[in-house]
Amino acid sequence: MLLSINPDNPQPRLIKQVVEALRHGAVICYPTDTVYGIGCDIFNQKAVKRIYQIKQRPFSQPFSFICADLKDLSSYAQVSNTGYRVMRKCLPGPYTFVLPATKLVPKIMMTKQKTVGIRVPENQICMDLVHGLGNPILTTSAAPDDPDFPALIHAYEVEERYGNQVDYIIDSGPLTAPMPSTVAAMLDDDELTILRPGKGKLL
Repeated sequence: MLLSINPDNPQPRLIKQVVEALRHGAVICYPTDTVYGIGCDIFNQKAVKRIYQIKQRPFSQPFSFICADLKDLSSYAQVSNTGYRVMRKCLPGPYTFVLPATKLVPKIMMTKQKTVGIRVPENQICMDLVHGLGNPILTTSAAPDDPDFPALIHAYEVEERYGNQVDYIIDSGPLTAPMPSTVAAMLDDDELTILRPGKGKLL
């Protein structure tokens, strides 16, 4: 189902409709501050497995997820004082931080090293969905894991590719300057390491 949602003032009725679907295991495509994403409730293992099938990705490569804010993020990842200072400056924004996972994170969402990738995007629709659901939403690019594959910037492109594989596609208009997030790790040594340069500039 294609839903048109205002990117600046998302209609509460439509957000509620998508949130209820997520609670019942829906898989959705939605705009972020980087590219179109595919997502679901991270605690619905059946929905998470559907996304692994859609993306044709092995379970050894877990997906990132979206949190509502820094406080919410700290429930799912161990964040040092240095990490807080860095993230406070750039979140919400086009960044994915790889951090040590807490026990709240489902095993299917963490690496063998027990780390997780977490985003807090600067996108009102994403934030309204996460706040409405009350827990994180899985996020992965609505495109193959291929750097040469062009970004999908229109909802109709997403619908053409995934219309029969997902339950909802949110159309908030074309994305401007689509580009993957910058991925940065902050692990045991507390050093910031750029794993993938992207839209956000940290260093």
